[in-house]
Amino acid sequence: MKLAGKRIVVTRAAHQAEELAQPLRESGATVILLPMIEIVPPLDSTPLREAAAQYAHYDWIIFTSANAVSAFAGELPFPRGEITSRIAAIGSATRDAAERNGFTVSLVPRKYVAEALSDAFAQEDLNGKRVLIPSAAVTRDLVPNALRKLGALVEVVEAYRNVLPVDSATRAAAAFREPLPGWVTFASSSAVNNLLELIGNDPLNRVKIATIGPVTSDAVRKHGLDIAAEARVQTAEGLVRAIIEAE
Repeated sequence: MKLAGKRIVVTRAAHQAEELAQPLRESGATVILLPMIEIVPPLDSTPLREAAAQYAHYDWIIFTSANAVSAFAGELPFPRGEITSRIAAIGSATRDAAERNGFTVSLVPRKYVAEALSDAFAQEDLNGKRVLIPSAAVTRDLVPNALRKLGALVEVVEAYRNVLPVDSATRAAAAFREPLPGWVTFASSSAVNNLLELIGNDPLNRVKIATIGPVTSDAVRKHGLDIAAEARVQTAEGLVRAIIEAE
C-alpha cells in the first residue's frame, strides 16, 4: 500500500474527519484524528433564518462549503425543490452536499478564489442581481468584493462558526510529541490557525504539510511554513492523491 508506515494527522472537524481518514487508512497510513475545528451555530441565527425565509429575493445563492449548505438547508421552512434562486457551489464536495440536500446546482467555480469566481460568472449578467452567501462567521472579503465589481448586490450572512474543540490542547500535544508524524493535513484556514496557536511553528517545520487547496495553502504560507502537497481537486480523495504523489 502506497502510504504504508506513514503517520498522518487529520485536522478536519470530527463529523467530517472520516471522509479523509478512511481513504488514508485504505492506502496504508496510520491516521491520527486531531479535530482543530468544531462547527457550531451562529451566535445569532436570525439573519440566516430571515435570509432563508426570503429565498425568493435572491437571484443567486452561493455555497462556499458543505457546512454552509447544511446550515442554510436547516433553516428553510419548505422543500428544497421550491428554491427558484440559481445555486453556485464552491468545489465538487460542496456541490455534492448541495445536491444531497435537494438543491439544483447551476455553477461550480474551479476554486474559491476571486479570479476563478469571476471567470465562472463571466457569461452571467450580475448587474443589480441579489446574491446571498451563507458563510462562516469569519470569512474573507475577496470573493464578495469580486462579485460586487461585477455589479452584484452581495449579502453575506453568518451560517455557522468554527470554534476550537475543548480538548484540543491536550490532543495536539499528544499528536505532535516525538517521534513526530510524517504528515499533517489541513482542509481549512481555521484549522491551520488553530493548530499553530496551540503548538507553534516548530513541530510543523519538521513534518510534511498537505492542504486541500490554494486558500488553505495561503494560510499555511502566511505562517512561514512550506507546502509539501496541495490537492488539485479539492476533495478528500484529491488530498489523498496529492500526498501519495508527493511521497
